[in-house]
Amino acid sequence: HFDIDKDELVTMKPNSGTLVINIMNGGKAEAYEGVYQCTARNERGAAISNNIVIRPSRSPLWTKEKLEPNQVREGDSLVLHCRPPVGLPPPIIFWMDNGELPQSERVSQGLNGDLYFSNVQPEDTREDYICYARFNHTQTIQQKQPISVKVFSTKPVTERPPILLTPTGTTSNKVELRGNVLLLECIAAGLPTPVIRWIKEGGELPANRTFFENFKKTLKIIDVSEADSGNYKCIARNILGSTHHVISVTVKAAPYWITAPRNLVLSPGEDGSLICRANGNPKPSISWLSNGVPIGVKGSILRGNEYVFHDNGTLEIPVAQKDSSGTYTCVARNELGKIQNEVQLEVKGFVIEYEDGLHEPGVWHYQTEVPGSQTTVQLKLSPYVNYSFRVIAVNEIGRSQPSEPSEQYLTKSANPDENPSNVQGIGSEPDNLVITWESLKGFQSNGPGLQYKVSWRQKDVDDEWTSVVVANVSKYIVSGTPTFVPYEIKVQALNDLGYAPEPSEVIGHSGEDLPMVAPGNVQVHVINSTLAKVHWDPVPLKSVRGHLQGYKVYYWKVQSLSRRSKRHIEKKILTFRGNKTFGMLPGLEPYSSYKLNVRVVNGKGEGPASPDKVFKTPEGVPSSPSFLKITNPTLDSLTLEWGSPTHPNGILISYILKFQPINNTHELGPLVEIRIPANESSLILKNLNYSTRYKFYFNAQTSVGSGSQITEEAVTIMDEGKMGMYKENPLTMASRQVDIATQGWFIGLMCAVALLILILLIVCFIRRNKGGKYPVKEKEDAHADPEIQPMKEDDGTFGEYSDAEDHKPLKKGSRTPSDRTVKKEDSDDSLVDYGEGVNGQFNEDGSFIGQYSGKKEKEPAEGNESSEAPSPVNAMNSFV
Repeated sequence: HFDIDKDELVTMKPNSGTLVINIMNGGKAEAYEGVYQCTARNERGAAISNNIVIRPSRSPLWTKEKLEPNQVREGDSLVLHCRPPVGLPPPIIFWMDNGELPQSERVSQGLNGDLYFSNVQPEDTREDYICYARFNHTQTIQQKQPISVKVFSTKPVTERPPILLTPTGTTSNKVELRGNVLLLECIAAGLPTPVIRWIKEGGELPANRTFFENFKKTLKIIDVSEADSGNYKCIARNILGSTHHVISVTVKAAPYWITAPRNLVLSPGEDGSLICRANGNPKPSISWLSNGVPIGVKGSILRGNEYVFHDNGTLEIPVAQKDSSGTYTCVARNELGKIQNEVQLEVKGFVIEYEDGLHEPGVWHYQTEVPGSQTTVQLKLSPYVNYSFRVIAVNEIGRSQPSEPSEQYLTKSANPDENPSNVQGIGSEPDNLVITWESLKGFQSNGPGLQYKVSWRQKDVDDEWTSVVVANVSKYIVSGTPTFVPYEIKVQALNDLGYAPEPSEVIGHSGEDLPMVAPGNVQVHVINSTLAKVHWDPVPLKSVRGHLQGYKVYYWKVQSLSRRSKRHIEKKILTFRGNKTFGMLPGLEPYSSYKLNVRVVNGKGEGPASPDKVFKTPEGVPSSPSFLKITNPTLDSLTLEWGSPTHPNGILISYILKFQPINNTHELGPLVEIRIPANESSLILKNLNYSTRYKFYFNAQTSVGSGSQITEEAVTIMDEGKMGMYKENPLTMASRQVDIATQGWFIGLMCAVALLILILLIVCFIRRNKGGKYPVKEKEDAHADPEIQPMKEDDGTFGEYSDAEDHKPLKKGSRTPSDRTVKKEDSDDSLVDYGEGVNGQFNEDGSFIGQYSGKKEKEPAEGNESSEAPSPVNAMNSFV
């Protein structure tokens, strides 16, 4: 980005984009060398100029070089090289000795600045051939070091045929830009001095634009165009022979206009084109912008058919809209440059409407549109219409109010110039032909007395046309026709002045009747347990007696092969369009017996059914069992009951039961699988863990495989019988304690028990400090029961607490009572005794993880191990 405000030598002209760089009073041109672009913006977009290159003029010095004297034999050729320094712009080259050096056919300067001698003569000997370079922009002249030439004579001088000094070889290439000056050069050596001649192969040198310079050694063609491309031959000749060189010239061109776009005015709805034809070499690409916004590439239809961009660059507006108005820019570009042209498209005009007072009074219709530059128009009118006209002005903003209507003008009557459209022949009954058409509108009648001539004859039968003239209606019924035969039909309009042109014929058919024949050779191929394919032979077309619409397959389930009970028959129908001879029957039930038949269908209805075809589907996998109930939970067992699958889809061979325990963190334990005979409907599952949740997966099996499964969950319960003592090994007890210790209710219970014990300990401690006895001990001493033996402190065993009045058991999880009981009022245990024989501790969350130690009482007579958790009493002992 070039910041103008920061450079006092650079300004931009007011109300213009011209940039002024003023270095007349200081500043260096080199500081502003570079490529510049101008950008113009508004709310609709941006435009960017071509590249503008700024380079300072330079006049560099000649590079120093060591020049050896040139010693040349008389008659030989010689080239003195100038090799001027590269300047900007290139310098003008000239040669001098003591004065201006005369040039001739023998001695001349080439286009590259070198000095050519076709043959040297003794008078060419000099010490000071000097090449000069004049740099006009810097007003300086640089000179090369003097060149010495010495010609020595030999007698006799040998003559030589022509050879080319420049260009070398037999062919070369030259590229020039269109409009420039083409310079082609041939300089030859030889003795005598050769003469140069130029020709264009396959054509003539352009008249009025061709010039010869430098003694015909240079061909100059001004204002070249692509037509000047071709092969140019220079021929050098002397008395000893000739030589030639061919220069292949290619004229390239930046884009230029063949037909530049011009401003255009269109009426709304009018078709118009903005022509943009450009040429160049290479051929330029054409693009368009609308108000600065690109609108596409050639060969495309743009913005919903608003524009059509043709291959030749023309932009067509098929239907001019109000918002089509604006500035349009055509841009043609190739690798050598670009050109662009802006034009204005204005959409305005007049809309002319008419009223037909004879047929549709009060209704205005669109007639035509007229460009805004016109004030008169010729209209093509219809006969027998009472016209009134009005004009509406239209521009890009909208429509004006309509003008006052013109006087009415009634056109003369004429024959109808068109016939009814949409003529059809379709029978409504097997013995008729109903001919229908769309009537002409009022102004289409072209005169009074509009009627229709209806004609028909049977196709492919050498019959005469039958015709009838009917009033202005749109239907005629022909009776007594054969069933479904083709007819040729035509309907012609006429009025009081005559007939419309001969109408075109259409083909119709008389009425259809039901098909007569059923499809034959019906075959069924069972693909799998739910899919079958049915085949049939097509019926003869004559027996269809109508338009063949297809075939219908009726199929229904007769019974399930696994259940012999019949049910309500529900027929299903599949329609196969056209002249198909097979179809697929999906959604069948496995292991079932089906029947089907096939019928042909036409526009009238269905034909007779084919004989019923019986087929059977093979077994499939069953559906899920109808239900799964889990009842009678006990400590170590659950009772499962289930119903057989609603859809066995075959012969059941077994049930599969899978189950696994779920712990309190919802982790699944090992999966156990049991196979159950198919004739069973219940199962008692034993040897389960107490107070444990189980998840069950249950499905049925046929010989094909297992069906979908049903799932349930259930929990084994705690002991609801009497409390007692159980003999369990310590590991089992510990594991069960851990299980129950994670229960929420147990944690809450333990917290309450801990609080109660803490209070009792405080009371006990206070009483002992005072020397008093624990009330329970007092009761023991006062009311000793000889039948109850006190517990030994070193025994590690204890009796179970029970209420003397109702003997209710403790909560679930209590130990089974021994053969000795301890009543509440007779207990001789102290609180200290509850803590003996227990190595107990709690986790951080308060759950009990202790383990019993010490001896156990013998099991009761039943001898069954307890599968329940330790009782709260034991848990309390462990806590203390």
